[in-house]
Amino acid sequence: MISVIVITYNEEENIRECLDSLKWCDEIIVVDSNSKDKTLEIAKEFTNNIITADSLSFGEKRNIGIEKSTGEWILWLDADERVTDELKNEILELIKHPPDTYKAFYINRRSFFINKFIKHCGWYPDYKLRLFKKRAGIKFDTAKVHEKLIYNGNTSRLKTEIIHLTDKTFEHYINKLNAYTTLSAEELYKTDKRSSFFALIFRPVFAFFKMYFLKLGILDGYMGLVLCSLSSIHVMVKYSKLFYLNKKS
Repeated sequence: MISVIVITYNEEENIRECLDSLKWCDEIIVVDSNSKDKTLEIAKEFTNNIITADSLSFGEKRNIGIEKSTGEWILWLDADERVTDELKNEILELIKHPPDTYKAFYINRRSFFINKFIKHCGWYPDYKLRLFKKRAGIKFDTAKVHEKLIYNGNTSRLKTEIIHLTDKTFEHYINKLNAYTTLSAEELYKTDKRSSFFALIFRPVFAFFKMYFLKLGILDGYMGLVLCSLSSIHVMVKYSKLFYLNKKS
């Protein structure tokens, strides 16, 4: 039996396609953060296992999903991700004939930015630990953003990929940038990190240089340039917000 966990907040544009790609799972668990749109209305077409968990970190919400799941295997996805038929078949075959050596598996993500597959910029390949046995004891940390899995056992990789439809519009990216830079700045502030003139000027420049040249974003054409530029702005906004938090304290 396999359970899948999906975390949502105002994902009415994504949630139907996401859950539709997961209908083959035995149990679908949606952990929602008090969505104000039609996310829950759509989710109820696929599952009754809907948990409201607001004011918690992403990692804490995923941990709640793990605790509530009843499957021997757990898969987790974001609402802007899709499981292909090829990946579904590979997972089902793995569960049918599970290896003795591995209890957790990384799955590569094929990410699209404004509907373009980004092959460089450090975005691909992008392996994430997404499938694991519940008794493996895997937990997430409590970071507000970019939470990490806590697991020291042996892992392996699947061959097929998750489709990641990140940021379908510039408006979506800007809204996410505002939310994520706030969370990131607060996380840095809690660990006594400080912003500075150097951070505000050189960290964004280095972020662009790393993604566009070192990670070959230049080969992704126009959208590669746009993504690298916006990513450098992301860094600048994050450290600007941290500077403001430092100044207030």
